[in-house]
Amino acid sequence: MVGVDLNAVGKVSEPLEYSYTWRDVVLYAVGIGAGNGDLEFVYEKKLKVYPTFATIVAQPALAWSLFEGKVDFTRLLHAEHTIVLHGEIPREGRLFTTARIAKIYDKVKHALMVVEAETVTESGERLFDNIAGFLIRGAGGFGGERGPKAGSEPPQREPDFTDQLTTWKDQNVIYRLSGDLNPLHIDPDFAKLAGFDKPILHGLCTFGFACRSILRRLCGNDPAKIKSFSVRFSGVVFPGDTIVTEGWKADGEGKKYIVQSKNQHGSVVLSNGAVELR
Repeated sequence: MVGVDLNAVGKVSEPLEYSYTWRDVVLYAVGIGAGNGDLEFVYEKKLKVYPTFATIVAQPALAWSLFEGKVDFTRLLHAEHTIVLHGEIPREGRLFTTARIAKIYDKVKHALMVVEAETVTESGERLFDNIAGFLIRGAGGFGGERGPKAGSEPPQREPDFTDQLTTWKDQNVIYRLSGDLNPLHIDPDFAKLAGFDKPILHGLCTFGFACRSILRRLCGNDPAKIKSFSVRFSGVVFPGDTIVTEGWKADGEGKKYIVQSKNQHGSVVLSNGAVELR
């Protein structure tokens, strides 16, 4: 069918290698807005790794799934993403990710392709998982399963934490250097083909900004405290926008929070979010 290959469900990649050094870790941190105020994430002598760096390591495997699924990139939007951490991400290493095209759901007008990716160390230790949902616009209506409904709705009360971070006007230019070279985020002509007036910020860059806010407000900037983090990409962020992240306790112990992020105009850009803490 146009936009995506339904026969791709069940296909599994070979283990795909991602090797990196502390420089890649710092470049990613700067790509999600870190700077002099976040020294432990940008200075190699005392370097911590943001949990959402897991999405960078998995990029080759996620890209494999898009090409294997014959996805039309002019119709593609990253719809949702989950990371699950089984251990701390090392500041440098040689990691291997295996991806599986798990489902293609029929959303009536659109199709949603769900990809599961598992990353292990050289010794085979499971380090983290990525679960990505890719929306292919106009590719629905094939009579398939609709898929689960969204959960993690914020309660009707004031949030338990709020944090505000402003993206740079060139945030997209910096972030893409970590590996996501989709022209939607840099090429004005391509962005117009996809229905946008100008290039938009990578959804996973916004994801990284929200993770920074969670670390700042709930974790004392300790990456080891995040067990999992999931969101839906529900609105567009443009370079230069401000991202306001809010969270509500979902249990009495404060180990799980419902999370959402808005832009400076109050429009929700990350919805149905949830973070689990250790």
